[in-house]
Amino acid sequence: MSEAGSPPEPALTGVPLAAGEVVLMIDGKDREYLRDLRPGRRFSFQGGYVDADAIIGLPDGSRVKTSMGQSVLVFRPTYSRLIPNLQRQAQVIYPKDTGAFLIYGDIYPGAHVVETGVGPGALTLALLRAIGPEGRLVSIERREDHIDMARENIARHHGEALNWRTVLGEAADMLPHESADRVILDLPDPSPVIPAAAGALRPGGVLTCWVPTTLQLAELGAALRAEPRFAAAQTFELLQRYWHVAANSVRPDHRMVAHTGFLTTAWRLADAV
Repeated sequence: MSEAGSPPEPALTGVPLAAGEVVLMIDGKDREYLRDLRPGRRFSFQGGYVDADAIIGLPDGSRVKTSMGQSVLVFRPTYSRLIPNLQRQAQVIYPKDTGAFLIYGDIYPGAHVVETGVGPGALTLALLRAIGPEGRLVSIERREDHIDMARENIARHHGEALNWRTVLGEAADMLPHESADRVILDLPDPSPVIPAAAGALRPGGVLTCWVPTTLQLAELGAALRAEPRFAAAQTFELLQRYWHVAANSVRPDHRMVAHTGFLTTAWRLADAV
């Protein structure tokens, strides 16, 4: 284990696939399967099966054959491939949106970040990677089952996170007890929480909010305008369209990850002196 309990960086060290790891398996029709490498375990596909024991010890990025001779690719999952396959009971923040959270929310190594609404921990994983072992992350969630799910996913896909703390409760009640460089609101209705977020943020800190509908966005905009401690708010939407690129066929994919939500950022002003 590396510093702060996170797993080693296998992409840099070239460590073979080990028992207990989570791998992403991709069959010949590009179907993806997230699986635990447990000794004695057997993974079944439409084109046969593969034993975990035959994968353990192979290099990352190996090609294996099923019992019926079908080819299956085996990788340590990247973040963008992990999240769509993540075990969850609530909607996740998609990878296309996570990048915007990290960049426009200015999440940096060593930052003290508070997120509200942890869900299955998809964004939490990205935040822990971004702040590094010197940063601190607090996740406020009102549902205990979501906290349990997030803890399970973090332990499984990140490792022990000594710089991460979960808080069970309502964001409006818990935020005043925190002090942060960055605050993230991923809530069904963040507007009533804006004053509490302003109280938790240091001067110059950044607030990032995520809402799925225009009605929520309008209410959020009104709440930010009514809160004198926030300024320079910006809102945008992210759309993503994959392309099918093959021999003699280059066209937009039939399916598109279109609207998922609106991201709004605002700066915390210094208190009047």
